[in-house]
Amino acid sequence: SRMTRALMEKDGVDWRQKLPPIPTVPISAQTRWSVPSAEAPGANTPATAPASRGEPDQAAAGTERARTLKEEGNELVKKGNHKKAVEKYSESLKLSQECATYTNRALCYLALQQYQEAVQDCTGALRLEPNNVKALYRRAQAFKELKDYKSSIADIKSLLKTEPKNTAALRLLQELNRA
Repeated sequence: SRMTRALMEKDGVDWRQKLPPIPTVPISAQTRWSVPSAEAPGANTPATAPASRGEPDQAAAGTERARTLKEEGNELVKKGNHKKAVEKYSESLKLSQECATYTNRALCYLALQQYQEAVQDCTGALRLEPNNVKALYRRAQAFKELKDYKSSIADIKSLLKTEPKNTAALRLLQELNRA
């Protein structure tokens, strides 16, 4: 409250509008500085965790880092930077194989017209979640672009068993039947 008073005396009641914009810090930098160091008191896990082996902590840190990289990839996709997003998703997948990361990277590959890579990522996602709707749909799109209509139709039919009213899938099936 002392700071607020000082700012009001200096800049008046509009002091908030005169503040400089808050810089955006990449998520990876935020998490890098928020992770407690091993020397810091209280940085170790609670006494119930196995203190002799650091494996659970390393696994959790790897999973957390993978999630952070995936989120950075998501932000890049929103900005339309699919190439950079592919790099982030690839780094994330090295740390933790997650279905959503595969389907997100497949989306980027579709945008970059790298259809074979999109098929591979969707297949990887389907190994983890056999009925994943996004993976089936995106693989069907990639197969369509590769002119493998039979495989594309098979994926759409599998998807429609899970979600019979999926309008995007029904639309793609109509396109494939015309092809």
